[in-house]
Amino acid sequence: EVQLQASGGGLVQAGEPLRLSCTTSGYTFGDYAIGWFRQVPGKEREGVSCITRPANITYYADSVKGRATISSDNAKNTVYLQINSTKPEDTAVYYCAGNFGPTPECYDMAYWGKGTLVTVSS
Repeated sequence: EVQLQASGGGLVQAGEPLRLSCTTSGYTFGDYAIGWFRQVPGKEREGVSCITRPANITYYADSVKGRATISSDNAKNTVYLQINSTKPEDTAVYYCAGNFGPTPECYDMAYWGKGTLVTVSS
C-alpha cells in the first residue's frame, strides 16, 4: 500500500523559511509525480508545487513562485518543499500527494497523505 507522510509543519515567523518533507512508502521510488497542496479552512485547496520523475519537471503556483523550491531525495524516498520569505498567507494545512507509475502527471493525485499545519506569524 502506497503511503505518503508530510512533516515539518509548525510555527514560523514571517520572513523565515519553512521546509516540509513528504516521505513515501509502499512503492519503489521510480517514476512519480508528487505534489504539495495547501488548504485554509473555508477555502478551496490550492496546488502549491509538484515534481515529476524521470522528466524532472517542476511546477509552482504563482503564490509561491520565486520563493519556493521543490526537490527530491530518491535514496530517502522523500520530496521536500522549501518556502523562503514566508508570509502570513502561507498559513495552511499542507498535504503531499502523488501518482506513481508510467507517465505520472501532477493532477488527479491518487494517493494523499495526512496534512501538516503550518502557521506563519506576522
